[in-house]
Amino acid sequence: MLSLFAGAGGLDVGFAAAGFESVGFVELEEWACDTLRANNPGALVIGPPDGTGDVRDVSVSMLKAIDGRAAKPDVIVGGPPCQPYSIAAAQRFLRGDERFKRTGHADERRGGLFREFSRLVREAEPRAFLLENVPGLLELDGGEAVGEMICELEGLGYQVNKPEVLEAADYGIPQRRRRVFVLGSREKTPVLPDPAGRPRLSVAHALAGMPTDLSNHVPRRHAPTSIARYRQLAFGEREPLGRVDRLDPLLPSKTVIAGGSNGGGRSHLHPFVARTLTVRECARLQTFPDDFVFTGSSARQFTQVGNAVPPLLAEQLARSVAASIGETVRRRLRSAPYLKADAAAEELAEQLLEEARLERPEWLYEDLGPAEPLRAA
Repeated sequence: MLSLFAGAGGLDVGFAAAGFESVGFVELEEWACDTLRANNPGALVIGPPDGTGDVRDVSVSMLKAIDGRAAKPDVIVGGPPCQPYSIAAAQRFLRGDERFKRTGHADERRGGLFREFSRLVREAEPRAFLLENVPGLLELDGGEAVGEMICELEGLGYQVNKPEVLEAADYGIPQRRRRVFVLGSREKTPVLPDPAGRPRLSVAHALAGMPTDLSNHVPRRHAPTSIARYRQLAFGEREPLGRVDRLDPLLPSKTVIAGGSNGGGRSHLHPFVARTLTVRECARLQTFPDDFVFTGSSARQFTQVGNAVPPLLAEQLARSVAASIGETVRRRLRSAPYLKADAAAEELAEQLLEEARLERPEWLYEDLGPAEPLRAA
């Protein structure tokens, strides 16, 4: 597989778990390239500081000159930057504001990048492809842009699924996250994975029992005034000044967020400690393996985690891609082995609360007994 707009590599981790081999990553941001190189020693990473990672500058002839396998992959995957189609970005501005991004035209450099994905599919002629993005992509140019891309790819001989929005929580990811996936294959129409029978996992399923010595697990120190505000929140409630949410331990997390690329990284609040989540806690909600290392500043680590496709969801999608080209993945799901899917959320939440008491007692929310807040939630 060849990965475009690779970011930290969430899609790639999931595809690797399903048995795919990466022949190259293309990524524009140097801090994400550093993470890719740290977790994939010796892999081909096309991006700074060694060269351009701008997909618009990438061609099959360029790939062939670097590594012939990258020029002729079996599968191409990628998630073009989602900000132009993101509800989170658009809802801050009125439609007439030049910063309104839902059409993609206010930032054409980013808004047109999904067309670069289809260009490389056309040039490289892989057996299959997977495109991921936020649901707002389906509204680009009133839905015509995606329709035109699909018609073009079908004209090249690909059978393409009807674009569908998947809810990550339906697939065993302890997080609510809606994303659209477009899959195509030269052999038969890909069938998206069936969520039937997969349990709904909670924040406690991901965070309870987490070792304290993992990488990227450094809590942020907050000002006393911030801690005081956080302590007043109920499960699921938003703190308006910092725009952060206290997570409910018994429910899937709210969508793990990336934060602005020019500002500080952001995360939600721990269920039982008056602080924001660490990068590693966010990575667990995204189902990254515990040994996956995020490099760069703390803010950019949050960005990498929040921009990624959950590896556990990617692994299930990889199985659909494999089936569409006649391959079979026989082994069980391998991503996120720490998820305690068979345990009751209430029991794990009790464990998480006790672990929070050991972490920093003065940061605990007030008046929380071991069971009462769980019944209230």
